[in-house]
Amino acid sequence: MFARHLVFCRNIKNVPETFNVCRRSHKFSRQFPSFNILNQPVKPIFYRNVRHATTNSGSKKNLPIIIAISAVGGAAVAYSIIRSKKTPVSETDDDFEETPFVHEHLDEDLALLSEFGPIPYLLIGAGSASFNAYRAIRTVDPTAKVLVVGDEAYLPYMRPPLSKEVWFDKKTDVAETLSFTQWDGNSRSLFYEPPSFFFTLKEVLDNKNGGIAVIRGKKVVKVDPVGQVVYLDKGEKISYNKCLIATGSKPKNIPVFENADKSIKKHITLFKTIQDFKKLDKICKKCESIVIVGGGFLGSELACGLARKGVSSSSTVTQVFPETGNMGKVLPEYLSIWASKKLANEGVKVIPEVEIKGLSKQGNKIELQLSNNQTLKADHIVVAVGSDANTDFAKVSGLEVDPLHGGFVVNTEMEARKNLWVAGDASCFYDVNLGRRRVEHHDHAVVSGRLAGENMAGNAKPYWHQSMFWSDLGPDIGFEAIGIVDSSLPTIGIFTKPNETEINEEKGKSDADQESASKSKLETDSVLRAPKSADNYNKGVLFYIRDDVIVGIVLWNVFGKMPIARQVINESKSQDDVSEIAKLFELHSTE
Repeated sequence: MFARHLVFCRNIKNVPETFNVCRRSHKFSRQFPSFNILNQPVKPIFYRNVRHATTNSGSKKNLPIIIAISAVGGAAVAYSIIRSKKTPVSETDDDFEETPFVHEHLDEDLALLSEFGPIPYLLIGAGSASFNAYRAIRTVDPTAKVLVVGDEAYLPYMRPPLSKEVWFDKKTDVAETLSFTQWDGNSRSLFYEPPSFFFTLKEVLDNKNGGIAVIRGKKVVKVDPVGQVVYLDKGEKISYNKCLIATGSKPKNIPVFENADKSIKKHITLFKTIQDFKKLDKICKKCESIVIVGGGFLGSELACGLARKGVSSSSTVTQVFPETGNMGKVLPEYLSIWASKKLANEGVKVIPEVEIKGLSKQGNKIELQLSNNQTLKADHIVVAVGSDANTDFAKVSGLEVDPLHGGFVVNTEMEARKNLWVAGDASCFYDVNLGRRRVEHHDHAVVSGRLAGENMAGNAKPYWHQSMFWSDLGPDIGFEAIGIVDSSLPTIGIFTKPNETEINEEKGKSDADQESASKSKLETDSVLRAPKSADNYNKGVLFYIRDDVIVGIVLWNVFGKMPIARQVINESKSQDDVSEIAKLFELHSTE
């Protein structure tokens, strides 16, 4: 029988079995930055001495004006929140639907653009990649005029907290305020900037120092790279000089849900946006049972968050997926199964190795028929089975989509065509170390958006940064990862063990090959055995191997060591160096 994974469980003297000593520091390190991701200040602009001021001169003089306007803005926001609470919603939670957003003065804005000519910078999409591109553009070109077109009703916001912090927040009004408590106890808005930060399009075009305007609730359906024109969903046109596609990704669905009756679909959410969060939050406060379909990052984080938050005193959260354990497509099987046990401890009923074979409506509940002949009843179903790059207008625009990875094909400068760049989830870029890739994580959106923005403003920098991602599943599991982390690859895991030194090998070789290799690599006092599901994988490092080279690393309850992991990937270290490399992560450290 061929095996694929190697595990070193090393004896660490005088270290307790529970490794929670670093939990607080890693939470701090993951605070979402207050707009200095470029590691340099964005060169601001001047407008009415209030927004985007360029100098400090007169700042004290204008302070009363700033305070007054802030107070008015705060009152407006407060009124909006109060009004939203009074907006009637159907008694049936599953009938909660998003009211179509209509951008005010769209015709006037388009007329202004027609008179003005091509907008200098046009950003398609209003997410993290787009907003960080804007900030980079303004750093290089301080008077840039930037227009963002997004299909949601909201200004640019962060998505990661939607499956993490918002569900652990003890406040009951998170869905109304759209702010959450960070791990350090401070409150933070989901939005990158308040409404007062943004201009109207007329202000941007008239202001010699430029600025940023956002057209919300409009979908781009075509890009003409030759004529440098973008077409909106009702035939409207916008000309541009430089354009960024940052359309992100869209949730996948599975046929059994996709083809379900409309009455059943009302009980199903494909989780992605703020509106999805608001809907699910409302549903959770009244329902008795939720089933989450999908065992990846999103599904596992939501399951953990919902179970911890407590839908109600008698509620249940069930998670079903076809893999043998949580995040089975990322983690080796032994660790995936161990993670499932931890989620079960958090109150999640985990049902692995099953698929949904059928659906039926039973009163106000949905009955799911599973492939193991069991049935589940749920008030609501959340589908979290991955996502695809949003390349809906690729074909009509004549833009290339990677057949293997998906996403718009770009070069190392994130450019798809002349004066047309792509960033974030929608981009399929060439990694100088790991080859062509598409990445769906927040850090990549930030970094690729920043790079694309700098290049749009005149630079020609290649993509060299190895982006990372992170996940937290309750108090016992927090990990950070970088590179290619795929459970189909052989892995070498080094974990701390308090009382004995054990080395567990399960590689993609025969037993004879394993024994021969181990003699040359392992210490003589090591004991060779296969991983056991009963082991406690509390703290360690996973190395993912391709062609004898380390191509991915997972830091399992190890925090503050991502720069080291990034260096290992960038230097294409050999798997033969794993034992020495592992020492760099100081697994024995209690600080």
